[in-house]
Amino acid sequence: MAQQRALPQSKETLLQSYNKRLKDDIKSIMDNFTEIIKTAKIEDETQVSRATQGEQDNYEMHVRAANIVRAGESLMKLVSDLKQFLILNDFPSVNEAIDQRNQQLRALQEECDRKLITLRDEVSIDLYELEEEYYSSSSSLCEANDLPLCEAYWRLDLDTDSADGLSAPLLASPETGAGPLQSAASAHSHGGGPGPIEHT
Repeated sequence: MAQQRALPQSKETLLQSYNKRLKDDIKSIMDNFTEIIKTAKIEDETQVSRATQGEQDNYEMHVRAANIVRAGESLMKLVSDLKQFLILNDFPSVNEAIDQRNQQLRALQEECDRKLITLRDEVSIDLYELEEEYYSSSSSLCEANDLPLCEAYWRLDLDTDSADGLSAPLLASPETGAGPLQSAASAHSHGGGPGPIEHT
């Protein structure tokens, strides 16, 4: 518990007024309730008729009941004023609540930082493995030296085009070689003539 400090004169006077209101309201409730109980007592006959006395007692009970209700509402208003006074003037408690909230927020911040650091490390490990897999797969598509991906694909296209250019003459060469053979065969067939001639 923090040591209580001396209140200023205005606050001290306000608290005294609250205390007086509390005592007055409680005294009013007790007095009016006592009078209601006394009114409920049946008395001996007097000069006033019973009907008149009954109406008078009924009216008095209503008035005293209204006084009790008013005192109760005053007490509720007093409670509200005390809460407001405590909130506005209890600076040590307010500062303590602020400190506790700051500690909670700092603990939450540290927990978030730890989680973010852990997530960063996991992402870094996964990214490193993906890069290793990517470069190991792309190295088979290019030469032994480390080339960028775009240049590797460019060289791959050049190699494919050159291979297609070399395969075309090879595919056409049997037809070219077959030309002289076919011409020789045709010449031999034409040089032989229509065949042997019979002599009669």
